[in-house]
Amino acid sequence: MPTKPSAETPDTAAERQEAFTAEERAAMKAHAQEQRKTAARRGLSRAEKEAAAERDVLAKIAEMPAADRVLAERVHDIVRAAAPDLRAKLWYGMPAYARDGKVVCHFQSAEKFGTRYATLGFSDQAALDDGAVWPTAYALKELTEAGEQRIGALVRKAAG
Repeated sequence: MPTKPSAETPDTAAERQEAFTAEERAAMKAHAQEQRKTAARRGLSRAEKEAAAERDVLAKIAEMPAADRVLAERVHDIVRAAAPDLRAKLWYGMPAYARDGKVVCHFQSAEKFGTRYATLGFSDQAALDDGAVWPTAYALKELTEAGEQRIGALVRKAAG
């Protein structure tokens, strides 16, 4: 005999899908598309794969609204200068920078999740540990020279 669904368990696909916001569903779709692109690049040389990933990141940045695009372009340049060994890649539709395929840091536009500021986030791969508590994301509204220097120092430290 079938059991009656509980109040906490969604009983239809539509109800289960509503568990994620539209932005979260879009990020998951972007990640799936990124995985398909990666699979399609099998057989290419490492340099060709890295160049294609760099083009993907730059194209994603170019699609951003002006305020986010300016920040993302500047962050991209800072990361490339501060940690040239990190490789650009898309991660859930966001520009990210990885070592050995694992994301170290990423830029999240304000528009992506409808927030009032963009963020520069760091993963557990980042070497930013400082005692028992340390920040892993930084709000970005504008980049001054001092802010750019701080980001450069954070990225250098994160990259190890």
